[in-house]
Amino acid sequence: MKVLVTGGRGFIGSAVVRRLISHTSHHVINVDRLSYASTEGCVASVADSPRYVFEHADICDADRMAEIFAANKPEVVMHLAAESHVDRSIDGPGEFVRTNLTGTYTLLELARSHSVSLFHHVSTDEVFGSLQLADSSFTESSPYKPQSPYAATKAGADHLVRSWCETYELPTVITNCSNNYGPFHFPEKLIPLMVLRALAGETLPVYGTGANVRDWLHVDDHARALVSVLEDGRAGQTYNVGGNAERSNLEVVQAICDLVDAFGVPLGTGRTRRELIRFVSDRPGHDFRYAVDSSKITAELGWSPTRTFEEGLRETVRWYMANEWWWRPLYEGQATTRRGLAVQQTQRMGASR
Repeated sequence: MKVLVTGGRGFIGSAVVRRLISHTSHHVINVDRLSYASTEGCVASVADSPRYVFEHADICDADRMAEIFAANKPEVVMHLAAESHVDRSIDGPGEFVRTNLTGTYTLLELARSHSVSLFHHVSTDEVFGSLQLADSSFTESSPYKPQSPYAATKAGADHLVRSWCETYELPTVITNCSNNYGPFHFPEKLIPLMVLRALAGETLPVYGTGANVRDWLHVDDHARALVSVLEDGRAGQTYNVGGNAERSNLEVVQAICDLVDAFGVPLGTGRTRRELIRFVSDRPGHDFRYAVDSSKITAELGWSPTRTFEEGLRETVRWYMANEWWWRPLYEGQATTRRGLAVQQTQRMGASR
């Protein structure tokens, strides 16, 4: 098939592109606007394939996207392009409304007019809201209750996709994933940011008490699930994709500290990196826990994660230590890459506890 992938130079999108080129015979049209979170290096391993085409475009630009559809004639769409950082959505929700809602609408209309055989929308577990420790995991039928501008715009996009399926009979499928981690993760997100700050011996800011819980999914396992849904998923369905690896934020940061210490990176003065952890004021509307039940995709498509969190985190820390060429310009060369937890540390200190 000719697969149009949006956001294919981003973290999850690039993993999907690499998977499609290296493990299938499909052709890939990679559409990316080259935002701050897009990098060339993440697709360098497949960029020379005769089955790969890159198109520089903003998914909100209907005229440009129409040109791309007409020129490449994609048979299916895998829609991953999105604004995704919660902290950024709190500071500037307008861009999230534009990209996540208007961009999705633009793609749906083009997919409809070009009669694509499947529109696969990649979403998040955050659309379901927050869980308590005793609550059961989210299922595909859980009600939507988004609690951040990011989650709200992704929820809205899910509703658009579902309505285009029901109203216009566009074949669609939606996947809702848990927190991803792995190579090429932009260093404003928790795991890469903590790895790089730990390597540099910098303070490690953790929101609140670090008790918030996330289910962690390695990005390569996620890409494998998305390709399985693309090839064998049922149109009109939703599939949850989780890693079966719930950890508190504090447990994740402590594990990163221990790995960096164990890999022989000296901190000096006999200290361990756990001593770098600092608790900072919680962010507004911080969801306490996410967890998804992946039994449907396992039963229907035979997918399950192949990595334990311990294995995947070890590999990820090793990858960042070995690939400074990729992350160093992002971490130090752009002021915007420090917005996440590092910026929140400087803005909200004083609540340290």
